[in-house]
Amino acid sequence: MTEIRTDDFDYDLPKDLVAYVPAERREDSRLMVLDRSAGSIGHARFRDLTGFLDAGDLLVVNDTKVIKARLKGHKKPTGGAVEILLLREIAGRAWEALVSPSRRIHVGTEVELGGKYTCRIRERLDGAKRLVEFSDPVAGIVEDVGRVPLPPYIKREPEDFDSERYQTVYAAREGSVAAPTAGLHFSEGLLDELGRKAITTAALTLHVGMGTFLPVKADDPRQHVLDPEHFEIDEGCCRKVADTRAAGGRVIAVGTTVVRTLETVAGLSGEGALEPQSGWTHKFILSPYRFRVVDALVTNFHLPRSTLLMLVCAFAGRDLIMTAYGEAIEAKYRFFSYGDAMLIL
Repeated sequence: MTEIRTDDFDYDLPKDLVAYVPAERREDSRLMVLDRSAGSIGHARFRDLTGFLDAGDLLVVNDTKVIKARLKGHKKPTGGAVEILLLREIAGRAWEALVSPSRRIHVGTEVELGGKYTCRIRERLDGAKRLVEFSDPVAGIVEDVGRVPLPPYIKREPEDFDSERYQTVYAAREGSVAAPTAGLHFSEGLLDELGRKAITTAALTLHVGMGTFLPVKADDPRQHVLDPEHFEIDEGCCRKVADTRAAGGRVIAVGTTVVRTLETVAGLSGEGALEPQSGWTHKFILSPYRFRVVDALVTNFHLPRSTLLMLVCAFAGRDLIMTAYGEAIEAKYRFFSYGDAMLIL
């Protein structure tokens, strides 16, 4: 097997190219267009996406909805500040969460949230992770006193516009603590325009966890293990994918979460066919990899040494992607969750 190192996926990014706020309008983002067969790199705006797709193509989107998973509170009775970032529901009112400052929050600690609710640290998990049990249903707590869980590299407090813009226009199923960011560029108007060209859309669900932001620390990326994330794909999505492929159209994944879900489900059948199901995936796509379902990909520009960058390199080839990233830096593209987009054909 070809030796692969995490250092192969590192690059230097000027701090002023990190996007701390979204573009004025969703479709105003820039769009870098990569053609894998020609090895070419082009430049456009996201609103031009329709011109790169054909009638009969299928866009598969992730309809997960970001919850207000960031909670600020105070230890009882000392009043020390505590921040809780929900990760995933374990059972009922018990959630796995990141708690900080982790060294000062012991098992049994009770935390007051918004002056209305409480939670108790039930168990210490890995690192800063804790099992936290809440006094009331979590859905009501996050809606009342929760805040948008902006990525850790956005060094500011959430503002009112984040509640709308750190969410896709087609978000429907609550459960993510991070946005499927490739979908943030789509507006209702652009989706209508794509539909008029007979470019169809299908939805699946993968609830994104905070592991999406974690860099790979091992020298050999094959030693890295992704946190499991819950997915669901229904009969309608499976049928649309099968019909598109049978008719010669392309299956275009909107984001790495869609790629991982489609390829997880295709791998379970052994033949690449999709069947309706739900479950958990920790699929880590790393070159060399044979993609069974996805023909093209809409994605953002990803963090250095991240599993997402490794997936994109597996799809388009490391040399082309790293060349494209270098060109994007030179052309001052905006990077990461609120940044610009890439279309890989």
